[in-house]
Amino acid sequence: MPFVNTLRSSTSVSFRSKKRRATVPDAPTIGTATATGTTTATVSFTAPANNGGSAITSYTAISSPGGITGTLSQSGSGTITVSGLSEGTTYTFTVTATNGIGTSNASGSSNSITTSVTVNFLVVAGGGGAASGTGGGGGAGGYRTSSAVIAPNSSNSVTVGGGGPGTTYGYPSSAPNGSDSSFLSITSTGGGGSSAGQNGGNYSNGAYGGSGGGGGYEASGGPGIPGQGNNGGNASVPGGYPAGGGGGAGSAGSSGSPGVGGAGGSGSYYPVTGSYYAGGGGGSVDAGNTQGSGGVGGGGSGQGGGTPGTSGTPNTGGGGGGARNVSNSGGVFGGSGGSGVVIISYAGSQKFTGGSVSSSGGNTIHTFTGGGTLSPL
Repeated sequence: MPFVNTLRSSTSVSFRSKKRRATVPDAPTIGTATATGTTTATVSFTAPANNGGSAITSYTAISSPGGITGTLSQSGSGTITVSGLSEGTTYTFTVTATNGIGTSNASGSSNSITTSVTVNFLVVAGGGGAASGTGGGGGAGGYRTSSAVIAPNSSNSVTVGGGGPGTTYGYPSSAPNGSDSSFLSITSTGGGGSSAGQNGGNYSNGAYGGSGGGGGYEASGGPGIPGQGNNGGNASVPGGYPAGGGGGAGSAGSSGSPGVGGAGGSGSYYPVTGSYYAGGGGGSVDAGNTQGSGGVGGGGSGQGGGTPGTSGTPNTGGGGGGARNVSNSGGVFGGSGGSGVVIISYAGSQKFTGGSVSSSGGNTIHTFTGGGTLSPL
């Protein structure tokens, strides 16, 4: 019987290498968040060491609060810009990475940032004082408006100028100017004081200022500063001894005419508060004639026959009204200028402290009637 080999060769075992399945990336490492404006910020990050086996295509920064996002399309580390944030609001951010499989877990939270705030402001200086003795009206304080972007964690000083005092008949023959007001880079110049006529031709012209002071007895009104106010009016020759009105933010003071004192120039309307500011003072006139009216916006009216001039309204920057003495002696004062005011407003809820705080038309309004600071809330 032939020999039969019953041993079979062992079956070979095949091994197939298993390919690792791709996953989402690891989370990026958060960097620094920086506020770059009123509605924007940047967020830096470092790419994860493990991209999950699939190339990273983009990174997304997410704000808290609000869930506002910004995206950067690249594979490596970088900085993301986030737009559409709210003014004066504090945020933190996280960053995620996305590849062909999906999106990673979020990074840790960034440092907190606060976006800047756009503020609008009105700066009105103190009004000029008025003289007595055929006194012209005082010029209104300088009126200036502007806007600026400021950080809500900053402190910003405010200066509010006082009105110039009225003077009696006598030398010097012009009243003092009002004092300046300021906020940030804006300074408004005090209103020019008015002049008063003296017997024997001793007189001076109205003073230069935010608005010019009115001229008294044959004198000219003072010039106003362009962009802040207007010129004062001139005095007329005798005929009731009418003096010129002080200039206002909105128009020049009127010149006196026989028997009629010059009216103060009108002030300007500020829509945030719905009020006028910086009216010029009225010029004086002799008794029995028509006194110069104060300009709308706080200007005082002129007077005659030994009656003191009316002072400008406080916190409007109005010029004082002139007075007419009945003799060459002192004792009757021209009106004092009204003190100035600084008004700061911004959209939305309160973000600062300082001054008297109110709200209107969706704006927060800070009104300063004296010096102070717009400070962080």
